[in-house]
Amino acid sequence: MPRHRYHIPYTKPTRAIIRWIWGELRDNRRQALLNMVLGVAMVLLDLVFVWGTKLAIDTATGQAHGASLAVVSALLVAIILCQIAIGFASKWVHALLGVKALNGMQRKVFGHMMQSEWNGLDRYHTGDVLNRIEKDATQVINFVTESLPSLVTVVVQFCGAFIFLFLMDHMLALAIVILLPTFILISKMYIRKMRSLSREVRQSDSRIQSLVQESIQHRTVIKTLQRTESLLSRLYLVQETMRNQVKSRTKYSAVSSTIMNIGFATGYLFTFIWGTYRLEAGAITYGALMAFIQLVGQIQGPARSLTSYIPVFINTFTSAERVMELEEIPRETVDQTPELTAPLGLRLSDVSYSYRPTDGGDSAPTTVVSHLSYDFQPGTVTAVMGPTGVGKTTLIRLMLALVHPEAGHVNLYDATRSVEVSPATRAYFAYVPQGNTLLSGTIRDNLLLGDPKATEEQMKQALQMAAADFVTELPQGLDTLCGEQGYGLSEGQAQRICIARTLLRPCPILLLDEATSALDITTEQQVLQRIAAQSDGKTVIVISHREAILDYTTHILRLG
Repeated sequence: MPRHRYHIPYTKPTRAIIRWIWGELRDNRRQALLNMVLGVAMVLLDLVFVWGTKLAIDTATGQAHGASLAVVSALLVAIILCQIAIGFASKWVHALLGVKALNGMQRKVFGHMMQSEWNGLDRYHTGDVLNRIEKDATQVINFVTESLPSLVTVVVQFCGAFIFLFLMDHMLALAIVILLPTFILISKMYIRKMRSLSREVRQSDSRIQSLVQESIQHRTVIKTLQRTESLLSRLYLVQETMRNQVKSRTKYSAVSSTIMNIGFATGYLFTFIWGTYRLEAGAITYGALMAFIQLVGQIQGPARSLTSYIPVFINTFTSAERVMELEEIPRETVDQTPELTAPLGLRLSDVSYSYRPTDGGDSAPTTVVSHLSYDFQPGTVTAVMGPTGVGKTTLIRLMLALVHPEAGHVNLYDATRSVEVSPATRAYFAYVPQGNTLLSGTIRDNLLLGDPKATEEQMKQALQMAAADFVTELPQGLDTLCGEQGYGLSEGQAQRICIARTLLRPCPILLLDEATSALDITTEQQVLQRIAAQSDGKTVIVISHREAILDYTTHILRLG
């Protein structure tokens, strides 16, 4: 199996990534705001709880007067109950709105992929695209809906705890805060390297998913070639590469965390020693000492959290870059479908087209169509024939405006006007591509893709026209389930259902690209004969290698 050339992403400017993430935040501002409000409310309750515990201890030791221990205890219980309620609400916001936000982003990216130019995804492996839509989109959504609101909460907690501690002992508060920036600045030296390592890890993860997906998809070929062990070895090598990358990233992260932990331990030890000396000197109460310890935790906790956001930011920026690359693939411009009256013809005028390398190499483009002119006249049945590689399938892509000619024109015309083909003119084409293109689901589901409004009688007529009458004899008939790529049906059966699906599409031009390649000669003749006899003025273009189709065509175009 040939090695796929992966697209290596480039590093986008940080400002561009921030603007893009800000746009995603605006799209999901309701959930982000709810999470932020709940988080800030939890912080305020924590600070009130610190004050309450100090008051309770001082009241119990007789160092505070005018307060009832029962009232203070009831207050602490009420605070705990409120914290439990906020935690419950946070879980619901995360579960309900979080899934909605993720679904929205995945739907947006998926929709962009489906509406993008046909050859825009050539430089990406399917597994890589799926990895970006699933994992990278999840990382971005979690960041804008969970991490950013949490960051605001952390900052509020830090500021609130510092002010509280400053009011109690401003020297201690300043000493604790002064220690932190030194260690945070030291950890910054690792950010650039961490971002590079995170990008490499995400790329390796995409390679693993691509290899697994492709191997499962082509497992029959791999089994018959007896190359399972080779694929396992290749998977092991990619996994080993990713493991080494994760090891390097973890090493840098561990060094940064160790530096920060030293700072936190120093600050906590300083607070404890300072507090005990102040307590011994009678400058503070036992309640104040407990409050010191809790408040230092509430200062160091946010500071620790702030450092933990460094890898979160790095991973998010990496994921955002990868999703942004997909969104930068140009969309097709779909205008209003031009008004044409059947029967329609299709004219190629001095058309040329070349495929360019997708790996970024310097190899020359491969010309597959060169100065081709031909007129597929309205109501004709034309066979397009020629050896492999002469551009027959490319010709279909040009007709459907999936690719655009480098020179010349492809025009659709009726008795009064002519228009150049575009995504909008696909409404006039019914197309059966090569191979088995059934989707998982029932036969009915597949047929309704051709015409969602088709009646059961129309579906049966299309099946009969495609020589797929066997469907009506199946135990569940049209509701028979098909697996991925028509699993459970033979290639010939699946291909005939695909033809029936296309015949349900009421279009004046029918394109068949090796659509009967899996059929025996007798069945193929039966299908082509019925299509030719019941085309009702349609313009039919059939690509095939078999000379037998000439018995049912009115014209022939030989390429090469």
